[in-house]
Amino acid sequence: MQRIIVVVGSILSLCLLIAAWMQWTPFSFIEAVGFVTGAVCVYLVIKENILNFPIGIVNNIFFLILFTQSRLFGDAGLQIVYVGLGVQGWHQWLRGGKNQSQLKLSKSTPTLILLMILFVIIGTAGLMYVLGKVNGSAPLLDSFTTALSLAAQFLLNRKTLENWFFWMVADVIYVVLYVSRGLHLTAILYGIFFCMCVAGFLNWRRMMQSAEEHA
Repeated sequence: MQRIIVVVGSILSLCLLIAAWMQWTPFSFIEAVGFVTGAVCVYLVIKENILNFPIGIVNNIFFLILFTQSRLFGDAGLQIVYVGLGVQGWHQWLRGGKNQSQLKLSKSTPTLILLMILFVIIGTAGLMYVLGKVNGSAPLLDSFTTALSLAAQFLLNRKTLENWFFWMVADVIYVVLYVSRGLHLTAILYGIFFCMCVAGFLNWRRMMQSAEEHA
């Protein structure tokens, strides 16, 4: 079943890219590439596959262009940070474990979660001020989702289960934000992301429980 889903998804993605390239769609080729690479990236994260990082970096580059064109400057700047975090996370997953081994799945400490929540609050306030100065199109939502996403990526790089909760909250708000900016394909993508985050949380929790049982 999983193999069928992958094959069908690949065919649909290719058709989407071709249609966007030929300008047969109401959305741009850049948005289509962002859609496809984003979906592939999250799928690889769910499977705990380290290739999510290079695919994610490609996704960041295309979304940087898309969000800059839409004057979503917080999200555009976030893509640049994501590239750096992607490189760091790539190394962390490979060498962040004991004795520079591969990093294992874990749970965040209450202290770390509290620090992430404080970061989101402070980061949102600071970014709102900056985006207001540069005439961003949606300062509050843009700032909040940017701060949430940075916290989520930090936890993802540490391979902690709770990263999925931060992504889920961000994805719900992103859907509203992108619909308001006319980026309907990207809004659909983030709706799909939310569903994939739920699947990712359940899969990571299952893998952690299995590892504990065999420890």
